[in-house]
Amino acid sequence: MPKVLFIQPSQYLVRGGIVKQKKLYLPGLVFPLLAAMLPIHWEVEVRLEVIDDIDFNTDADMVGIGAMGHSIFRAFDLADEFRKRGKVVFMGGYMASMVPEMALQHADSVVIGDAEVSFPQLIADFENTGQLKPIYDNPLTELKHLPIPRYELLTAKPIGDMLPVQAGRGCTHGCSFCSIACIYKGRHMMRPIDEVIRDIEYIRSLGYRKFYLIDDNIMNNPAYLDELCQRIEPLRMKWSSQCTMDLAKNDSLLKQVVKSGCEILSLGLESISQEGLDKLNKSWLRVDDHRTLIKAFNDAGIMISAEMIIGTDGDTTDTLKATYDFIKECRIPLLRIYILTPAPATRLYTELKHSGRLIHEDFRHYNSSECVYYPERMTPEELTDMYNWLNGRIFSMNSIVSRTLLNKQFLRYPLKYLFAFFVNLHYRSYVKRGETPLIV
Repeated sequence: MPKVLFIQPSQYLVRGGIVKQKKLYLPGLVFPLLAAMLPIHWEVEVRLEVIDDIDFNTDADMVGIGAMGHSIFRAFDLADEFRKRGKVVFMGGYMASMVPEMALQHADSVVIGDAEVSFPQLIADFENTGQLKPIYDNPLTELKHLPIPRYELLTAKPIGDMLPVQAGRGCTHGCSFCSIACIYKGRHMMRPIDEVIRDIEYIRSLGYRKFYLIDDNIMNNPAYLDELCQRIEPLRMKWSSQCTMDLAKNDSLLKQVVKSGCEILSLGLESISQEGLDKLNKSWLRVDDHRTLIKAFNDAGIMISAEMIIGTDGDTTDTLKATYDFIKECRIPLLRIYILTPAPATRLYTELKHSGRLIHEDFRHYNSSECVYYPERMTPEELTDMYNWLNGRIFSMNSIVSRTLLNKQFLRYPLKYLFAFFVNLHYRSYVKRGETPLIV
């Protein structure tokens, strides 16, 4: 009976070693979904390296490795080791999709983009010939008829109290730094609502009362989100997701999202410099709206998990000091900050390369905590220093307590903000070691 081993690699720490945790609160969906597409006579094993050990002596016939962001370099090293041991290795995920020529130096095959068409072809090729094509590239035109993921591959592991459900993929925006914009090129696909509800109900049958909704930008279609939330509401489930700030501009939709059980939303605040956002092709996000929209989310009862980038062409040391004042004023409970990083193949990378602003192309240092280009209004060293300064202030104990336990929303939602307090302590442990805080 043939067997495939799926691996989600961990990430190298700046000071050596790899990221390891006792629990993974947000496991991915891709491996349970692909496992559900395997022929019945195939065996499957999933290893999430952040919580699992990797057995290089596996009896698997093939090893599939999917990596996000900087973990691609750990993926390359794992792939090299498995190939030394005679295993057939294929890679996927958005980083491998963006730099397939680099991934092919370490793997027998690369699946570019969506895998729903490519993966069955890859399995059939292996069964028929024992070999794989170097590239499988079959973009989807619709997101329908997906099987129920094999969630038992996750539930047997030390994970949190939520399981993932996919609603859509892609985004209509074209932000120059974004990998999703690079891969989907303005496309956004939505799953049929009946199929999304089917998966949520299945998760509920497993005893879970929470899920997180996967969609690169569900606000691309407000009518879809409204109908989906109306269907979720009777299930009495709690859920989290990521979204754009635009949701808070639609009062009736925001209320429906809350009524359906939404508790936490990850939002790309990005910057307080409009000039910087404009140059990143994200002019649709208006920094003048930040405070008003944050208040709208807070008043509605949704806890914000924000992400921000520093080092745009509108940033100076003064604007970055003002960024901290903004965070302190708004008491954002969950927050991660990254140095703007031009991922290979993105429009930002091309622009900086052509203008001679890249310091180097040693991609192992493209980790969002080091400046790898020449900022317009400060030196690379100044930007890196300000990144460390910001993280030191944001994850001081005074700041953590102020943004969580002393947040005025704490009395309304004590459990959520107590959770945020402990997540901040987790992030603080990374910052104290000189590492970029990683999503739990």
